[in-house]
This record gives sequence, C-alpha cells and structure tokens, in this order.
Amino acid sequence: MHFLKKILSAATLSFAAAGAFASPTAPVEGADYQVLKAPQPTDTGKKIEVIEFFAYWCPHCATFDPILSAWVKKQGDNIVFKRVHVSHSDRFLPQQKLYYTLESLGLADQYQSKVLAAIHQGGKDLQRDEEVLDWVGANGIDKAKFTDAYRSFGVAGKTRRAKSMMESYQVEYWPLLVVDGRWQASPSLTGKANENLNTETAQQQATTQVLDALVAKAKAGKK
Repeated sequence: MHFLKKILSAATLSFAAAGAFASPTAPVEGADYQVLKAPQPTDTGKKIEVIEFFAYWCPHCATFDPILSAWVKKQGDNIVFKRVHVSHSDRFLPQQKLYYTLESLGLADQYQSKVLAAIHQGGKDLQRDEEVLDWVGANGIDKAKFTDAYRSFGVAGKTRRAKSMMESYQVEYWPLLVVDGRWQASPSLTGKANENLNTETAQQQATTQVLDALVAKAKAGKK
C-alpha cells in the first residue's frame, strides 16, 4: 500500500507539473498580456501582424528564438511576422546595423540563428563594424554588397525608426511581442502571471500559447 501511495503521489505531481506548463486558454489582461495605451496601425489586411522586439546580444532573445520561429512557421499565412532590433546603446549599434542590413538584402531570416549562435555560442561580440564585416565575409555573404548597404542612409534610417517604434509600442524590455498593434506579450509577463512556470523554457512555451489566443482574438475581430 505504501508503494502504491508513492506511485499515486508521483503521478499527481506529474500531472501538476504538466498543468503548470500550460498557459490559460483565455489569457488574462494585465497578467498574461498587456494592452497598449495607444493602438498602433497595421498594414497586413486580414492577416494578423505580430512584431517581435529583440536584440542579437540579448541572451533571452537567443533562447526564445527557436521556440518563436517554430511558432511562426506553424502559424503560416495566419500572420505577418516582423522583427524590430531594438535601439539600446551605441555599443550595440553594429549589431543593430547588421540586422537591418541583412533585412534590406532579404537575408534576415536565413541568418537569424547563425548570428545568434555566433554571439552566444561562438564567442563573437560583433560590436565593431570591422568585426561585423569580417564575419559577413566569412559566412558566404557578398562583403562588398553588404558593406554598401551597411553604410547606407536606408539602414541608418531603420535604426532611427527602431528607436521611434520602441516609444510608440512602449517597449521597455525584450523579447517583447506586439499582436495586431494592440497587445503586448512576452515570457517575462507569462512568468509573472504563473509562478509555477519556474524555468525560462516553460515561460517561453507558455508565451506561444498566449500568442495563439491573441492571434485568434484579433482574427475574430477582423471578420
């Protein structure tokens, strides 16, 4: 009987743990997500706009990236996914310019995981223009073409726009996602909303469930 009690106790704990990793089917405003005080316009028609505010140097963005990328792939034509590399300090400006240059060349998605791996596993800080350009050349990108774009007014304009967007979307930390120009979601919010989500991976997985609900909510509003 004592052995049976142990088995039942273990099973109960397993079910409790599984429940702890699940985000509520109906996320709670102010807990699982926040509402922007000033909704921002979208230009994605009936598809739902999802914007990720992130930074290459951010370790939390790096661990969240594969989980978020899998979620984006699963959404398919349901959403239009965009990234904004946040403006933080001049120290990280070369990384920000790296992202917007890749974006302007249509290479941002292809190189997203490679840049993150170079910084967080490969020991590259990519905080100097020369280092960025050398890394680009070593990773199969036309260095001359990249350099022209990297130093262009267009990329400089995108870095300035990122700062403006951070103000408009009330971005104070990252990774942060904005759905339909109205709702903020993030692993930080999800973790605060449920203390049982006691690992970063659990918080990140739960955030995708919050995103599912917000996308569904936005889609229902467009019908």
